Amino acid sequence: MSIDPRISIITLGVEDVRRSTEFYERLGWTKSSASQDAITFIQLKGTVLALFLRASLAEDAHVENTPKGFSGVTLAHNVSSETGVDAVYKFALSCGATPVKPPEKVFWGGYSGYFADPDGHLWEVAYNPFVQQDASGHLVLPE
Repeated sequence: MSIDPRISIITLGVEDVRRSTEFYERLGWTKSSASQDAITFIQLKGTVLALFLRASLAEDAHVENTPKGFSGVTLAHNVSSETGVDAVYKFALSCGATPVKPPEKVFWGGYSGYFADPDGHLWEVAYNPFVQQDASGHLVLPE
């Protein structure tokens, strides 16, 4: 047996579902009609983003809901140019994101910056000149 290499849903544990939903809607993303007061679903290209109360998510997973800190997880949004990184980063900040690291050339040869959503989830906006994107903007890794 093997597991199909895909992620169906990324669920972010948030302090206030409504506040977080409003942030992602300001980014231009649309809440699904499948959403409820306790959880928001947003259809992405090939994946679903879910926003669920952090305490409820911890309870569901049977783990302790510890204070915020670096979780060891970042989410990335890749674009096709350095100017694209700058534009997305600036737009996210105008939507209420918190700046974490302004876009800059990075050690691996690309260009990226980080912002945080209202619950501190880190988003990297990156241009990677070594990886191709298809017509839909999906990354195409070498085999």
